[in-house]
Amino acid sequence: MDFDLYPQQTLKHKKIYDPTSNESVNDRKIFGGNPTAMFELTRIKYEWAYKLWKTMLNNTWFPEEVNMNEDKRHYLDLQPEEKIGYDRALAQLIFMDSLQTNNLNDNINPFITSPEINLLLIRQAFEESLHSQSYAVMVESISANTDEIYDMWRKDMQLRNKNDYIAHIYTGLADNPTEHNFVKALYANQILEGIYFYSGFCFFYALARQGRMLSSAQMIRFIQRDEVTHLLIFQHLINTLRKERPDIFTKALEEEVVEMFKQAVQVEINWGIYITQGKLMGLTEELIKGYIQYLAKERMERVGLPKIYDNKNTIDWVNRFSSFNEQKTNFFEAKVTNYTKGGVDFDDF
Repeated sequence: MDFDLYPQQTLKHKKIYDPTSNESVNDRKIFGGNPTAMFELTRIKYEWAYKLWKTMLNNTWFPEEVNMNEDKRHYLDLQPEEKIGYDRALAQLIFMDSLQTNNLNDNINPFITSPEINLLLIRQAFEESLHSQSYAVMVESISANTDEIYDMWRKDMQLRNKNDYIAHIYTGLADNPTEHNFVKALYANQILEGIYFYSGFCFFYALARQGRMLSSAQMIRFIQRDEVTHLLIFQHLINTLRKERPDIFTKALEEEVVEMFKQAVQVEINWGIYITQGKLMGLTEELIKGYIQYLAKERMERVGLPKIYDNKNTIDWVNRFSSFNEQKTNFFEAKVTNYTKGGVDFDDF
């Protein structure tokens, strides 16, 4: 790959304190700015960031809100291939939220020089950590040997290969923090938040659709609502940077990112097929393929990338299971529940 084609200005970590800075609100930048390090939140440049921050605060939840007692019995009643799929899906989700917590704190936020975006990413890192705690609750509730799930990535090469592939782009920024690699990492975050979670999410919803593992699906439902806001963060970062620094968004970068999406789609399709093994009702190979390609189409359109997929949502019943917006019939409890913490609507941002 010829990196001479790309802008290669090296990024530096922001100063944690700079009393000599006279940077105005209008002079703030996503990266490359000169902040004082004060969080002056009565003066905001990136209003979308502050709005998302408040939405995420309003959506605060804790794993203890979900009672997992019934899932222990349901898990014992699963077919062997369903247990394997459940464990694999859970092990992969554990990795991604662990990776994302470290990535945000160590790899992305140190370069961000806008205080309102710093706060937003700190909040996201908290939520990723909360998800890790949620998975721990799930593992401890259903597994006789918790180490089997936590160590699965060491023994299951399909899982290990997926983990290694996802982490590769992030380590590229850490090893070589250029403007090009930073923007590429933003796209990688959009892919992680918008594609790589979804085969696993669907697995839990498919079981719940049959009246099984309802508490696990409820936990995933909380987690997915958070992931939607995380996806919005990176879509806004990309689209805002495209306006502020169009010079970085070269044709060569676009081609590289499109290829990232193509590979991510195939990785996630393969993973969905692997965890379902053709044994889970409502998740055939063709349905998984169509759904992941549909998600990629939606994600790419949101950041102005060319259209390479034209799929409709082949698993549209998932929306009924995952939505928190407004007042819905809670399929977990078969009664109307008003979720005052709210939902997330893409069109609000």
